[in-house]
Amino acid sequence: MSYFGLFPLFVFLPLVIIIYNILPKKVRPIVLLIASYIFFYIISNKLIVFVILSSLSIYIAGLIMKEIDKDRDKLLEKVQEKEEKKLIKSKYKKRKKVILILTILFNVSFLFFFKNLNFFTLTFNDILKFLNIDYSFKIIKHLAPIGISFYTLEAISYLVDSYNEKIVPSNNIIKVLLYLSFFPTIMEGPITRFNEIDSSICSGEKVTYHNLCFGYQRIFYGLFKKYVIADRLNIFVKLIFSSYLNYSGVTVLFGAIFYTILLYMEFSGTMDVVIGASEIFNVKLPENFKAPFFSKNISEFWSRWHITLGTWLKDYIFYPVSLSKCVKKVAGLFKKLFNSHISSLVMGFVALFAVWSLNGLWHGAGWTFILFGYYHFILIFLGNIFEPFISKICLKLKINRNNRIYKSLRIIKTTFLIFIGELIFRAPTVNVATGMIKRIFTNFTFNNFGSEMLSLKLDIKDYAIVIISLIVVFVISVLKEKGKNVRESISKKNIVIRWSLYYLLILSIIVFGAYGVGYQPVEPIYADF
Repeated sequence: MSYFGLFPLFVFLPLVIIIYNILPKKVRPIVLLIASYIFFYIISNKLIVFVILSSLSIYIAGLIMKEIDKDRDKLLEKVQEKEEKKLIKSKYKKRKKVILILTILFNVSFLFFFKNLNFFTLTFNDILKFLNIDYSFKIIKHLAPIGISFYTLEAISYLVDSYNEKIVPSNNIIKVLLYLSFFPTIMEGPITRFNEIDSSICSGEKVTYHNLCFGYQRIFYGLFKKYVIADRLNIFVKLIFSSYLNYSGVTVLFGAIFYTILLYMEFSGTMDVVIGASEIFNVKLPENFKAPFFSKNISEFWSRWHITLGTWLKDYIFYPVSLSKCVKKVAGLFKKLFNSHISSLVMGFVALFAVWSLNGLWHGAGWTFILFGYYHFILIFLGNIFEPFISKICLKLKINRNNRIYKSLRIIKTTFLIFIGELIFRAPTVNVATGMIKRIFTNFTFNNFGSEMLSLKLDIKDYAIVIISLIVVFVISVLKEKGKNVRESISKKNIVIRWSLYYLLILSIIVFGAYGVGYQPVEPIYADF
């Protein structure tokens, strides 16, 4: 089951809304929690036990850290000397750190078992085979709970923020359980922080006509992206990636381009559905995309694409690694030997390497995902190295870097690099990824381009629908980039124009959606993460 099915959006969600609204305010958070567990159970069955264990572990750990802080504060009130206060703070901080580390290991162990164990087992078996050791470890076949990569990161953020006293651990067990299992976010995020939703997730505010309209408005926009664009391109992408040797380099490049579009439309469309469904219940979630294809470099792209993952990695991996004592010592040594720019590059190198190693493994247990991570690591690090030199060159040549042409060229360059990165992400093996990239650069010919494009199960009508739909999404993205709230603007139109636009959106999904024979719907790409 995915968010895009008829049952979750037009049976399950309306039923939850009705029950939620007719029951008293105090009971409504429990309704959402029960609905979340039912949703989880339908998809992952008995694996629901792991999200419950994870939720209970952070709830209990948070309360223990809260009590440690209370005991520390009581003791500090009785002490006057600074040195003694420092000793007390250090002593109680160590106690909290033990709780923090043990609880993080408890949660990460589930993630490792379900997502990474088999990959590392296979890798280790390959090493044993290479060393001519006649032994191999058994591969355990199992299914992973939906969204385990998402709710584990949320659990870690709750623990770390509690440890650093950025949040006050909640005494409300319903709120903590719902934080990790809220049914709109459980499958594909976004990755929320507790302080972002703690005031709204258990508020129990009644569903209003405004929230219902705005929520379903955004849900239908997400369905439009998925059914009309992503599902239509899926058959083309599958054929290219499964038999790229049958096609020229330019057609293979279009396979990479179409996959990137497909991925964006599926994932951002899912976020539209998730944010829309949450908005119905007055729960405001962070945005996960901000017109990523307007980015001028790879760093900017990742600040606009899967934003909540990027900010999580920045706050909980990049900063802690770059500010660690070991890294600061090495950076200080480089500063003495060279200069502050080299020193900052060293700090950035270590922290970025850690971020992109984890980013690759988070996306999937496989060498293509690791290569995907290091590809972006190299591009970002090279950008950091050459940025000062490029700035000096532009200054000497009197090139205005804010010029539209210069900006456009940077956007085109970045977009091409993203296409190559997503090709690596989608390829089944590293050999296929490198083979496809090689074909793009060595067999780039338009000789059979037209016939090849029409042989990939899409006709002129399909391409026309995709182009027109992309123009619609592009215009909306441009308006949002300029700071205009499209949904608010539509809501202020008179009832005839407003509902005409709503019906046009719904009809376009029904009429132009890629259904039936010849089309293969996209499976929820991030649901397995």
